[in-house]
Amino acid sequence: MSKRALLEVIALDAEDAIAAEAGGADRLELVTDMAADGLTPSRATFAAIRDAVDIPLRVMLRTADGFGAGDLDALCGRAAALRSEGAEEFVLGFLDADGRPDMAAVRALTEVISGCRWTFHRAIDHAADRAALRTELAGLPGLDTYLTAGSAQGVGEGLPTLLAEQARTTAEEPGYEPCILVGGGLGLGHVPALRAAGVDAFHIGGAARPGGWSGPVDAAAVRDWRSALDGDGGAAAA
Repeated sequence: MSKRALLEVIALDAEDAIAAEAGGADRLELVTDMAADGLTPSRATFAAIRDAVDIPLRVMLRTADGFGAGDLDALCGRAAALRSEGAEEFVLGFLDADGRPDMAAVRALTEVISGCRWTFHRAIDHAADRAALRTELAGLPGLDTYLTAGSAQGVGEGLPTLLAEQARTTAEEPGYEPCILVGGGLGLGHVPALRAAGVDAFHIGGAARPGGWSGPVDAAAVRDWRSALDGDGGAAAA
């Protein structure tokens, strides 16, 4: 537990980004339209956030609710535009109708963002077989993180899976090399067990907004999470 834990916060705009950085966030996930669980932000929004903060930004590549890729050509175009604007890190993840990873969509996007690091997001929690998904994705260039709650129902249900997968990550088993970024119903009460198991990356969205998604990120709420992850105590909304 000596390693500083990474704290990633969802940001919708520059105001969110500034508050998250002030509260101690290490990285931001940039999205729009949380009613659809987070879609790709505009090029202008990315540029405004990039100019407002100094911490790394991971940009969501997703144009519709659910885990299908939708219009892949349009999505690749959005990715190329963001790359041209200076985006260097991304978040993506698609499943086919059988719950397997949509490798055609993933490969098409990773070609567009070649050389960039990226997260495979919570599509893993909705996959037919999460272990098989890891096997299929293993070795893809740039994949360094899985955002997961361990279950489609959230961290509360998925905690045993998270602990088991972290043990395999620690052991550097094939397919388990990427970092586990825990998010999705994450509460402060989950942190001690996760940190004791070696998890060192955490993702929050609503927990950084005491007023809900209609309100901005609150720096004090982020600071409470930063303190908790650093072992300094503190309290925050789950």
